Amino acid sequence: MKTILGLDRIEEKKALFEGKRIGLITNYSGVDSLWRLNVDIFAGLGFTIAKLFTPEHGMYGAVAGEKVEDGVYPKYQIPILSLYGEKRKPSCEDFEGLDLLVYDIQDVGLRYYTFLYTMIYCMETASRCGLPFVVLDRPNPLGGEQILGGRMQKELGCFVGDYELPVRYGLTCGELGRYYRKYAGLDLDYTVIALENYTRGTRYPDTGLLWNTPSPALPDYESVICYSGGCFMEATNISEGRGTPRPFQIYGAPWMNMDELYERLSGQRKRKDFALRKRSFVPAMGKYRGELCFGVEFAPLSVKADFIPEALSLIRTVKQLYPEQFELRGFEGENHMRALTGSQKAEEYLDGELELDELMEEWSREAEEFAEESEECRIYR
Repeated sequence: MKTILGLDRIEEKKALFEGKRIGLITNYSGVDSLWRLNVDIFAGLGFTIAKLFTPEHGMYGAVAGEKVEDGVYPKYQIPILSLYGEKRKPSCEDFEGLDLLVYDIQDVGLRYYTFLYTMIYCMETASRCGLPFVVLDRPNPLGGEQILGGRMQKELGCFVGDYELPVRYGLTCGELGRYYRKYAGLDLDYTVIALENYTRGTRYPDTGLLWNTPSPALPDYESVICYSGGCFMEATNISEGRGTPRPFQIYGAPWMNMDELYERLSGQRKRKDFALRKRSFVPAMGKYRGELCFGVEFAPLSVKADFIPEALSLIRTVKQLYPEQFELRGFEGENHMRALTGSQKAEEYLDGELELDELMEEWSREAEEFAEESEECRIYR
C-alpha cells in the first residue's frame, strides 16, 4: 500500500492547527503525495501560516552553501525568514506572535544533511519560548534498518554533524526529533503526525510515492545511496559530480588518469554492491566547473548497498596515486574531513595507519550503540 505522509493527514488532525498562527519550517520539498504545496494545503483548509522559515537552499533551491536572504512568499505575502543566511538559529523574537511551529521537509537520513540541524535549532528555541512543535513526518529514503558509520564526537559538533549521530542514523525526522528531545532533555510540547503504511524496513522505492527531490544535488534515489559516504569527497579536491547528471555517483578531477584509477579500484574491490565504470565529465558547477575531468562512476546494485567503505577506499586510492595533486580542504574554519566523518579515524585510514576493515568494525560498534540508545524513540516497527 502507498505510504501516507504526515502532510496528507493534517485535515484529520485539524484541532492542532485551527485558530493558531503557525510558523511553518519548510522548503520546496513540502508537498503531499499528489505534489500539492503545503502552503496551499494549509491555506485551503483555512489554517493561518503567519511566517515561513527556510533551511539551506532556501524556499526555492539555491546552490549548496550559498547564503539565502529573507523574503516574502508571493502568493500569500507571508514573510520568509532564512535560517541559512545571517543566522542559523532562530530567536524567541523570530517566533514572536506565533502559537505553533510545524516542520515539514524531506530528509535523506544522513548526519551531514543540514536540514535536520535547522529542525533541532528550532526545537531548542521553541522549548525556550514555550511554543508547541509539530513534525509532519516523511520517509527516511534509506529506511530504518541499516544504521551505519561512526558517531559524531561531541567535541567536533557543528552544522554538518552533531549530537553523537552516526552517519546513517535510520530514523525519520519525527523519530529524530524524539531522539534529540531525549538527548538534550528538552522541555518541549512535541507532536509527530506519523506516516501510515510505513515500517522501519520501508525504503523510498517501497513507499509508492513519487520521488521528492530533497536537495538540488540529489535528483534520484541512487544519488542518495551514494551520498552516504560520497559526501566525504567534499572535504577533498576531488569533484563529487555536482553539476553533472550523476552527482555523488561520479568522481574525478582534471589531473586524474581514469584508466589507472579504474584498474587500481577494480583490483582491490571486495564488495560487489556497486557497478564501476570509467567516466570523463565536465561539471557545470562546483569544483572544476567547465573543465574536463577524468574519474569513475558508481551505480548501486542493491538498495542495501553501503557506499561508506567505497567512498573511503576511493579517497585513499586517489591520495596514493596522486600525492602531489590530492588535497584535504577545510570549510568555515573546520577540519572538514573530521566534521563529515565524525572523528580523526578516517584520516588515520587515509594515512595508512588504520585498515579499512578495522575502521568499519569500530564504526559498526558505534552504530550498534546508537541503535540501542535510539530504540525507544522509534515510532515505526
